[in-house]
Amino acid sequence: MAAATELVRETNRTDFTVQQIVERSRMSLRSFYQHFASKDDLLLALFEEAIRQATARLRLQVDAFDDPVDRLRAYVIGLHDMKDEDPTNQTNRAFTIYHLRLAESHPAEFAHAIAPLVDLLLDIIDPGISAGRFRDDLPAEQQAMILTQTLVSAVQMTVLGVHVGKSNVTAEQLFAFCLGGVIAPASVAPRATRSPRASTPR
Repeated sequence: MAAATELVRETNRTDFTVQQIVERSRMSLRSFYQHFASKDDLLLALFEEAIRQATARLRLQVDAFDDPVDRLRAYVIGLHDMKDEDPTNQTNRAFTIYHLRLAESHPAEFAHAIAPLVDLLLDIIDPGISAGRFRDDLPAEQQAMILTQTLVSAVQMTVLGVHVGKSNVTAEQLFAFCLGGVIAPASVAPRATRSPRASTPR
């Protein structure tokens, strides 16, 4: 997996061969196939690991807040800003193209891989509904699904350079849009800037 990650970063592509991975990792072809059924199986494992790591970082940001609205803001902005971790954007682009191909060819595997992100979103929405901050006319699962589709598509289009307007959508604008979809009608809008709680994590 480390060798494959290096190849993606060096070539900005995912069309390397199993032989290249074997040579880079100094393992035998037989050893590779003892761990992975194919190169696509390896790429799926890389995708799942990337999602787990991203979710862990997002959870730290989200858990710095108590209010459900602030937690949702931390989630949306944190997810949006992860694309900036690759200064050249080429590695992000390579993986995004792979993600789109995976979603088209293996939708069940794609859904399973992004489940940690959806679960974290549910951990935000469920308490928000209970606290009366988020709408209760739609189940939390459906709200999480709609938000996930919106956020994943927005990030993918940004990484791929797809612009349908004259200006880019900022992280705060994306959050405002998402909040408008889930906020309870009588709920008070969040303050523009709110600091994380200073208390120790729950």
